[in-house]
Amino acid sequence: MDLHLHDRGRDGLDVFDAVVERTRALSLGGRVTVSHAFALVGLPDAELDRRAAELAEAGIGLTTVAPAGSTLPVRRLRELGVRAGLGSDGVRDAWSPFGDADMLHRAHLMARSLRARVDEDLELGFHTAAVSGAELVGLPAGDLAVGSPADFFLVSGECPAQVVVDVPARELVVRGGSVVARDGKLVSA
Repeated sequence: MDLHLHDRGRDGLDVFDAVVERTRALSLGGRVTVSHAFALVGLPDAELDRRAAELAEAGIGLTTVAPAGSTLPVRRLRELGVRAGLGSDGVRDAWSPFGDADMLHRAHLMARSLRARVDEDLELGFHTAAVSGAELVGLPAGDLAVGSPADFFLVSGECPAQVVVDVPARELVVRGGSVVARDGKLVSA
């Protein structure tokens, strides 16, 4: 179950309390995600830590689309055991005409929103987009290990941090072992 919670302040926190309660009561741990979760942004550290502990214990995951000024504190949440991913739910719609479903671009926006300055923080955006979202929905990690799904893209860059900053064009996109795009153009459906 994926709930989109835009409420902030007490209203949003009350909804979180109810979600934690119902998730526990119905034994839905690991099957509930709250997207956006704006009520958690900007909480004092002690309250964020307490609520994160409740979410982790209940098995409730979180996702963000990395809006400026309202991005979840992903690093802290993950340190506290909360599964937190990055997604894109608005693709040139009324919610955001700037959405393009490009997860590398979304990682760039997350890094900017969280004011990332060093490689470790920049790479957090990449990892949150490339791995954490898959974890939330029970998909295998996107890596190049034998037996992993052959889903990947190739870009020019020296390291993930540079790729997050530069958002280079995809030279090759492979899905299920088949090339679906080359040099930014779709070659197969």
